[in-house]
Amino acid sequence: MTLKASPLSFPFSSTPAIGIPSPIRKGIDWCRHQLPFALDHINTWLIEDSGGIVIVDTGIADDISQAGWEKILGGEQRSSEISKIVITHAHPDHIGNASWLHHRTKASVWMTQSEFLTAQAVFEKSPSHSTTSIGALFRQHGLPANDCGSVAEKGDHYEKLVGSLPPSFIKISEGDRLNIGNNSWQTILGSGHSPEHLSLYCEEENILISGDMLLPKISTNVAVWPHSPDGNPLKEFLISIDSFNHLPADVLVLPSHGLPFVGAHQRVKELQIHHEERLNQILSVCHEPKSAFQILPTLFERELDAYQLFFAMGESIAHLNYLCWEGEVQKQESATDQGVINFIKQ
Repeated sequence: MTLKASPLSFPFSSTPAIGIPSPIRKGIDWCRHQLPFALDHINTWLIEDSGGIVIVDTGIADDISQAGWEKILGGEQRSSEISKIVITHAHPDHIGNASWLHHRTKASVWMTQSEFLTAQAVFEKSPSHSTTSIGALFRQHGLPANDCGSVAEKGDHYEKLVGSLPPSFIKISEGDRLNIGNNSWQTILGSGHSPEHLSLYCEEENILISGDMLLPKISTNVAVWPHSPDGNPLKEFLISIDSFNHLPADVLVLPSHGLPFVGAHQRVKELQIHHEERLNQILSVCHEPKSAFQILPTLFERELDAYQLFFAMGESIAHLNYLCWEGEVQKQESATDQGVINFIKQ
């Protein structure tokens, strides 16, 4: 969801051409890759290392993205210079080309364990990550039965967008420091958007690679999924982004989507206010029982297509679960739609 204009500053007014890295600082380059969605791009990063170049995130596994990487790598000699492939999280626009790049460059893939295992579960369609379980969750939260299958299938593109997964990985944990070139990058792990999302902060350069946890113009998707139907990912997300307030106020943020920006503290505040407003909007209509599906017009003013509805349902459930955990609403079974969960203000 796009938020109101904010007083962030954007040091870079233009974006890199596809396949042509653009310098951010000495030894840190910005690359851009196309995505076939409304969110039409992802940013990836190249960091000079003493043993070569570290790639952070990879784009989806399609011909356009891989052609861009071929241009960036510039042949076999540059490919051999890649020393690490670092993945912020398991979503396909981030991990999609990790396996392809690993086989192309022989570089190891570095990521958190939860993200590696989640990628495996989604790719292999484990029972709690299948379209059947997603459709059942959405039905339980009020999505009409006739729409459940088609909506769940709209979100089932993981295998197509990823192609294959890396055969192994090197584990990154909270508090680790990745020594890249002459600098040390501190790991900052967060959850809510994904299970164990990796951000990287370099004190020497005062740069934060934020992944999807801190974006300048849109709020990242925070959703409930079948493997944890009563989870509270919104609470996790809000706690996670608060950790960025411990960084310097003038840190340069390199996000996965949008332009690099300065104003991390302000952006965290905006996101906190944004979600508080949405929670209050939900409470204002829950004086009578409402399902997550019935809440959608309150959260999203525009009409949603099936693909957007896939993510919107998960986000609606996440906000209602948050209110439930806070004791603001309680669950009750619908009196008119058997098996559907409604929420009503306490």
